[in-house]
Amino acid sequence: MRGLVVRLDSFGDVLLAGPAVRAVAGRADRVTLLCGPRGAPAARLLPGVDEVLVWEAPWVGFSPPPVERADIDRVVDRIAAARVDTALVLTSFHQSPLPAALLLRMAGVGHIAADSVDTPGSLLDVRHRRAPRAHEAEAALDLAEAAGFPRPPGDDGRLRVRHAPAAPELTGPGPYVVVHPGASVAARRWSPERCAHAVRLLAGAGHRVVVTGGPDERDLTALVAGRDGLDLGGRTQPPQLAAVLAAAGAVVVGNTGPAHLAAAVGTPIVSLFSPVVPAERWGPYGVPHVLLGDQRAPCADSRARECPVPGHPCLDEVTAEDVLAAVEKLLESGE
Repeated sequence: MRGLVVRLDSFGDVLLAGPAVRAVAGRADRVTLLCGPRGAPAARLLPGVDEVLVWEAPWVGFSPPPVERADIDRVVDRIAAARVDTALVLTSFHQSPLPAALLLRMAGVGHIAADSVDTPGSLLDVRHRRAPRAHEAEAALDLAEAAGFPRPPGDDGRLRVRHAPAAPELTGPGPYVVVHPGASVAARRWSPERCAHAVRLLAGAGHRVVVTGGPDERDLTALVAGRDGLDLGGRTQPPQLAAVLAAAGAVVVGNTGPAHLAAAVGTPIVSLFSPVVPAERWGPYGVPHVLLGDQRAPCADSRARECPVPGHPCLDEVTAEDVLAAVEKLLESGE
């Protein structure tokens, strides 16, 4: 049997699909993951994935491409060439799986399962209803089980990735704490000045600090690292970032893909979590963590990209002292 898992949005969303992917891999002879360009680096890290198909869907993301008949025909042909028997369409609670299911039907996939609040007609064979307030990783596992893919024996259901070994050539020897100041949208970012203050406080308290970020975040990581942190901005691809996070004592990070990557390598997390999406669905999963940020702020559940409240109070009322205390709490509990 050949299985297909569809998760078309971000890096972090694909990581959260990992336990469900392993469930499918436990019974399928081969697993293909269909994902978008932003999720592809995460897809290549997931255990159980044999093939990654990358396609940018016109109903996903901040700047989706236009709908073009030739593009639709190409992706249908690619799915058909994978000769898939059964598929899971994974979506967040506010997304519809039906556009993807339609393409799978056009590609000849015979059995399709998804969470759906809409009447699916002939598009779904298993129309599942997710549990209220379920975490994204748990919801995906529940759907997999409903589709005939229970969690494999001995699998703890946590996030997991394949990653490079420890990277002392990047981090240097000895213990350290990671601060990751960036996020894909402004509403989920702590202010750079507060991040920089936290780095100074952590260093002053005797912690070695490593600051991470993507190639387009070098100015941000340089500001945050200052003279007290080691700036790795733009120097790590996802496997190397996973290795850096895995060797950290704790990670200070917002609601962004590297938070889920830290969880996937088992590292405790200080989560600077903006409530524009609910923490119960997207918070750190399966690892010790401290959640910081006002989860009852006026922006809660707004899915805003730019903070709609002057002063960004949900996060910027968090102090560097709060972060230091949370880091030390996690480090002490892990000793």
